[in-house]
Amino acid sequence: MSKHKVFSWPVRVYFQDTDAGGVVYHASYVNFMERSRTEWLRTFGYSNAGLMKELGMVFVVRSLKLDYLKPALLDDLLTVTSQIKEMGRSRVSIEQTVLRGDDVLIKGEVHLVCVDVKTFKPVSVPEVLRKHWD
Repeated sequence: MSKHKVFSWPVRVYFQDTDAGGVVYHASYVNFMERSRTEWLRTFGYSNAGLMKELGMVFVVRSLKLDYLKPALLDDLLTVTSQIKEMGRSRVSIEQTVLRGDDVLIKGEVHLVCVDVKTFKPVSVPEVLRKHWD
């Protein structure tokens, strides 16, 4: 397990997140994880818009791996966690889980790249974030 602190964000499953049978649609988990990462970023004093406006950079998803272990259902209250696994000069790997109570429903790993908002070329992870994540 990583030395980095785990961030948790609650997510309620709405009708729009499910298929006709009330089971969470597989792509909805990607949205849940994005919300968790976005709210986690806010705990460091930045929004995605703020990063773009103030620092001229944004994180983009390079790759994503999800293991679907158990389904979530309509009206479930889930917890989505985010935790730094590894960080390079311009890339960040984040482990994420989706839980219902103590049950792990989804395990994921997201690889982000820090890019310039104008050129979309890789740039270094800003020091203001690195100091919180190292």
